[in-house]
Amino acid sequence: MDIATIVRPDGDGPAWNRIDFEAKLRAQGAAYHIHHPFNLRMNSGGCAPDEIRHWVRNRFYYQICIPRKDAAILANMSDRAQRRLWIERILDHDGYGDYQGSSAGGMEAWIKLGEAVGIERQDLLSLKGVSPAVRFACDAYVNFASQAPWQEAVCSSLTEMFAPQIHKDRLSTWPTHYPWIDAAGFGYFRGRIPLAGRDVAHGLEVTLAHFTTRQAQHRALDILQFKLDILWNMLDAIEKVCLTPAAVKA
Repeated sequence: MDIATIVRPDGDGPAWNRIDFEAKLRAQGAAYHIHHPFNLRMNSGGCAPDEIRHWVRNRFYYQICIPRKDAAILANMSDRAQRRLWIERILDHDGYGDYQGSSAGGMEAWIKLGEAVGIERQDLLSLKGVSPAVRFACDAYVNFASQAPWQEAVCSSLTEMFAPQIHKDRLSTWPTHYPWIDAAGFGYFRGRIPLAGRDVAHGLEVTLAHFTTRQAQHRALDILQFKLDILWNMLDAIEKVCLTPAAVKA
């Protein structure tokens, strides 16, 4: 899968320095799905239990695609040192060691969130109720990661720059707005905050070192926007189903 290159009048200008280039990457956080109307409604307590469960079900499909995406990137990495760093992301989600407690991984933590909102483990694993549009968006991301140069796929992961705040928002608002959710299910949100910082440092270093011409830097911005669009479109699909209560309960 390729991303269309947009012709820009300054495409042949001098490269931005690392500080300015990073600032432009971070500025794209204005399009992060933390600003999506459904996310705003969810964090303000406006979602019914069935809507929360629908979100958890659909987001779980994204969660199971993350280690697949990271494995695809890993397979394209020729640099051993980079592989040693990147493999940590797969273990973060799939688990490691004895697979107990914090070693169980992010996917297991999301299953605990599912149980906390009233979805049985096997029911969540069945992927019942996942929107076709969510599947399409997530599969497109995995497809991009498998076909793109690994540095471009790493760049697409930089939405992690904006993730800590969305997790902090959930931790601060959900216990008040949704007291029916077992607080033990919030472990995923807590666990991702420190890991995001580590992942962002590595992703930024790769991106700033690889995209060193103005044209390449614009390409990086397009790639990051592509990933932002995936996350936004997922919430579009989730919100659309939630507007039909009968469909949410199906």
